[in-house]
Amino acid sequence: MRILFLSFYYPPDLSAGSFRSVALVRALLERLPQDAHIDVITTLPNRYSTFSSEAPIREEHPRLTVHRVALPAHKSGMVDQSKGFLTYARGALALCKGKRYDLVYATSGRLLSASLGALLARRHGAPLYLDIRDIFVDTMKDVLPRKMAWAIKPLLSVLERWTVGSARRVNLVSPGFLPYFQGRYPGRDWALFSNGIDEEFLLDVEPASASTGERVLDVVYAGNMGEGQGLHAILPALARRFQGRLHFRLVGDGGRRAQLEQALTDAGCDNVTLLDPVKRTELIELYRSADVLFLHLNDYPAFKKVLPSKLFEYAALGKPVWAGVGGYAARFVDEHIDNAAVFAPCDVEGAARAFEALTPVTRARPEFVARFRRDVIMARMARDVLSVSGDIQNKETH
Repeated sequence: MRILFLSFYYPPDLSAGSFRSVALVRALLERLPQDAHIDVITTLPNRYSTFSSEAPIREEHPRLTVHRVALPAHKSGMVDQSKGFLTYARGALALCKGKRYDLVYATSGRLLSASLGALLARRHGAPLYLDIRDIFVDTMKDVLPRKMAWAIKPLLSVLERWTVGSARRVNLVSPGFLPYFQGRYPGRDWALFSNGIDEEFLLDVEPASASTGERVLDVVYAGNMGEGQGLHAILPALARRFQGRLHFRLVGDGGRRAQLEQALTDAGCDNVTLLDPVKRTELIELYRSADVLFLHLNDYPAFKKVLPSKLFEYAALGKPVWAGVGGYAARFVDEHIDNAAVFAPCDVEGAARAFEALTPVTRARPEFVARFRRDVIMARMARDVLSVSGDIQNKETH
């Protein structure tokens, strides 16, 4: 019995998709019979041009093989990303040639990754389980130039319909995606297994009182710096607004980092430090040394449906959360995360008011951690994945 597991990102690469994938692989291996095997097809670390980590092209473990496809160098632009995906698709097709699979799983932040899973599932006559982490068609109409989006949206919509229709089961990472998919594909039963808190973040939180005096507070953002995050649209003005009160440390890379750097220079901000991506152990220490953790999504309708994975990391460490998000993410923060302040994306005045509502203390959130542990969520998801194939017996239920 063999499972094909497609994930464009996989550790040691840095992305929400890679952390999610390795957690699910572990959960599947715990539940699969001893004669089962998982083939992961992913890429060599490529998330950021400024971060590299050595990884073998082929990695063998008991009941698990990880194949990594080497991609051309890129700068996170759309053309480079397209070339990278085509290289990945060719590699996956070649690696699967002559093999037989009983189940295909594909996790997708991009529609074409999901479509590759649909193609391979059809070729192998295997059921497909889709894990959708972003609504690609919906997002493209917001982030692409209007004429380009108008030209390609009909094609992408057809491809999305074919891809979703090929799946035996579809999971949506954010419940905020439900109205979009229910409206287009009525009658389907959708799974809803969100992101969660990885083991590395399940740390003892040492309570810390609000500091007295006029100390400059340390605000940390870590993650992608692209159009979707829109840091270039808010940070320069926000940093100037809090000159002398806050120091911002921004950790990451992405397609808009150069624009962000230039905007900060033009605004004369001397209270912002930009750092290249770091490994998770270093990132956790950055989080723990911060007074406040910052998050922002750009002001696009599509992003009102998402649930950023970063929220789970931030909340687990007990730090105050300062979040420029709308829609479902804003409701999630209000419902589940205490000592968190939400403001409308790109709204500097709203962000300033939200900050004043925060209490700069570190305080554990045990109920949140218990509810959103990644291992608990992935255990339930693994059972759901295995349920789509009657040929693979789940050790927990048989």
